[in-house]
Amino acid sequence: MRKSLVALSVLAATALPAAVNAADYSDGIHKNDYSWSQFNLMYAIDEKGAGAESSHDYLEMEFGGRSGIFDLYGYVDVFNLTSDKDSDKAGAEKIFMKFAPRVSLDAMTGKDLSFGPVQELYIATLMEWGGNAGVNNQKIGLGSDVMVPWLGKIGLNLYASYRGNDHEWNGYHLATNWFKPFHFFDNGSFLSYQGYIDYEFGLEDDAAFQSSTGGAMFNGLYWHSDRFAVGYGLKLYNNVYGFEDGEALPWAPEAESSGVGHYVAVTYKF
Repeated sequence: MRKSLVALSVLAATALPAAVNAADYSDGIHKNDYSWSQFNLMYAIDEKGAGAESSHDYLEMEFGGRSGIFDLYGYVDVFNLTSDKDSDKAGAEKIFMKFAPRVSLDAMTGKDLSFGPVQELYIATLMEWGGNAGVNNQKIGLGSDVMVPWLGKIGLNLYASYRGNDHEWNGYHLATNWFKPFHFFDNGSFLSYQGYIDYEFGLEDDAAFQSSTGGAMFNGLYWHSDRFAVGYGLKLYNNVYGFEDGEALPWAPEAESSGVGHYVAVTYKF
């Protein structure tokens, strides 16, 4: 599924993580190690962004895990797999990548920094890259794993954002993600509610097409087996990426950055 973006998660994975409890480093930092990877064949319908809404296919190579003090989530998206000249993505960037490594402060200090519903604290980073002169963002801040009613453990991160193409700091990014299995079948497969919220604020808004805030929320219903997953996601947008909906853009007639998008996915897990 498309993260912001996951961010992920960090961030939200479409595979059930091997470690679901607060990390315990009392007898070695590698006690909680795990890894996962999967390929998602995706189709987006009415995706919003910095231009006209788009419906298109893409392949997402998604991965994550934990090794000692490091927690990692990331994905690489490849758009318009058949190079269809009539695709909404024809002539656009072919690849988008997001990497979200976090460093556990609990593991680094050897101390239990949990309090209340907060299970663990991190130095959180997020890197987003597109092709050519496209997206080039780096973000850093404080991350956490937090226990919430019903959903269980979620990732919650707050970043300061650096726009690499502009060589300047610009605003803040609050990201959260969740993965909640809620119905199990006799054969071991299950249904999950999974998703994420990305919210940006304090953004530069000097131009008419710029908004000081923007964000998106992904709500996914997925069926999982050991090797496969099939799902649908409803994504809600509001001035996503800080583009004011309906305003003319230097590179497009206007921004279609608010509304509803739909995503379908078929997954193979490694």
